[in-house]
Amino acid sequence: MTRSPESLRSARWFAPDDFRSFGHRSRVLQMGYGYEDWMGKPVITIVNTWSDANQCHAHFRQRVEDVKRGVLQAGGFPLELPAISLSESMVKPTTMVYRNFLAMETEELLRSHPVDGAVLMGGCDKTTPGLTMGAISMGLPFIYLPAGPMLRGNWKGQVLGSGSGSDAFKFWDERRAGRLDEQAWREMEAGIARSHGTCMTMGSAATMMGIAEAVGLALPGASSIPAADANHIRMSAECGRRIVQMVWEDLTPARMLTRAHFENGIACAMAMGCSTNAIIHLIAMSRRAGHPVSLDDFDAFSRRVPVIANIRPSGDRYLMEDFFYAGGLRALLERIRPHLDTGAMTVNGKTLGENIAGSQVHQDDVIRPLSRPIYAEGALAVLRGNLAPDGVVIKPSACVPHLLRHTGRALVFDDYPSLKQAVDDPHLDVNGEDILVLRNAGPKGAGMPEWGMLPIPTRLLKQGVKDMLRLSDARMSGTSYGGCLLHCSPESAVGGPLALVRTGDRITVDVPARRIHLEVSDSELATRRAAWTPPPARYERGYGWLFGRHILQANEGCNFDFLETGFGSAVPEPDIF
Repeated sequence: MTRSPESLRSARWFAPDDFRSFGHRSRVLQMGYGYEDWMGKPVITIVNTWSDANQCHAHFRQRVEDVKRGVLQAGGFPLELPAISLSESMVKPTTMVYRNFLAMETEELLRSHPVDGAVLMGGCDKTTPGLTMGAISMGLPFIYLPAGPMLRGNWKGQVLGSGSGSDAFKFWDERRAGRLDEQAWREMEAGIARSHGTCMTMGSAATMMGIAEAVGLALPGASSIPAADANHIRMSAECGRRIVQMVWEDLTPARMLTRAHFENGIACAMAMGCSTNAIIHLIAMSRRAGHPVSLDDFDAFSRRVPVIANIRPSGDRYLMEDFFYAGGLRALLERIRPHLDTGAMTVNGKTLGENIAGSQVHQDDVIRPLSRPIYAEGALAVLRGNLAPDGVVIKPSACVPHLLRHTGRALVFDDYPSLKQAVDDPHLDVNGEDILVLRNAGPKGAGMPEWGMLPIPTRLLKQGVKDMLRLSDARMSGTSYGGCLLHCSPESAVGGPLALVRTGDRITVDVPARRIHLEVSDSELATRRAAWTPPPARYERGYGWLFGRHILQANEGCNFDFLETGFGSAVPEPDIF
């Protein structure tokens, strides 16, 4: 214990013998608490992203009680504070619009309340970065509690992956091609997501939970535990006990985090076969901490850290439940130890190296040795060229090999509705060598929804085409797969080169060379640019208006420009009292 009760932040509310503190104490007493419940104890807020509309967090109503139990056991005073619940499959137009909303809400919840430390309950895609970005900016001690993946899906004896992607995409293509009737579709629909928890593939949720642990923000092993497993209950209580100690130790993000922590997150992401969304979120998190990483860092790590987690969609067989049984994230990190800074401090007060020491892999085909990876290079690659000066991202480990070097004709769509209509046209002029292009789907253009896995035209599906190159300034679900070029920066809505592409143009993609090139002369592009006009603003009022005017580009993490600051003050100004 390095701090005294008098130095606690919450003591500013409760300890002084003045009229304002009288009001604070009397209102706590009004709720039925006694002085012995809070006086001289750390006040721990539990930021809970539960809601009736968030299937991934359905168990959080109980888990918050488990966290409170741990806080009480360690001598703290728990207070639950609800925050916006971002259900990836339910919230429209996209949860990406509201990630920064959750980050702002988290920061201000912690700033405005008598809080000494926090447990952040999240898991569904944008909740992990949103919660941690806000808490990092606030600067109080915190622990991230991951929701954990759901159990494996099952249909007619087949193991199914993910409630929102992977197998769902595969079977939907079968349905569109006329090879799956309605009865079979409904049976599969009822078996693909059969418990609470996040998607159980290596999608955005599993990726970001794992990254949070690798960065040191979650307890060792916490990110791998299935949501329905009893170990998850015990882990939740341990989060409550540990955060009380972190407050006494004054283990704040500013004292703990370095650039090495975020580089560890990148290395982990590559080895997991991560979602492409990892790039946007980890860049944003690192910039909040004042230790920015960039697209170049991701590409550098991708060239030396192989994919060793044989988890769909990069892998061909296993799911997150199998990953847990095989040893989980600690075992994976132990296997990539040479690529990690093992001296990085973590929330349990130990280094990453100490936390993973002795971890064993129990199933070598699930977590492969470095000598036998799923993919020799990392999960992601960053391409640049005249079409994407600030980068475009692809997940080569989930793409058919012959598309990694390819030149094709562009088939361009200006919005998703026109694309959706066209792909079902049996007379669409398209072949498997073409490159589908969608624009006006970036941060400013549409809030950057997960439209990036452009559907393969029905005509091609019936011909047996299962993958083709698809280019956009959108994102795609981490549970997706295929030759999708994403996050094209600058986006078309701000006049990026993607806005100048026309149907019939030739585009060359060379993933090994990290190159993308629009085969159009500079003079012709200049002519097209002179004739280009920006699209109208998507939002005219409210939060959307704020979003459209302050959102940064994908290569900058899609943060708000006015939040690009250092840690700042961790307490409100004295005059609020």
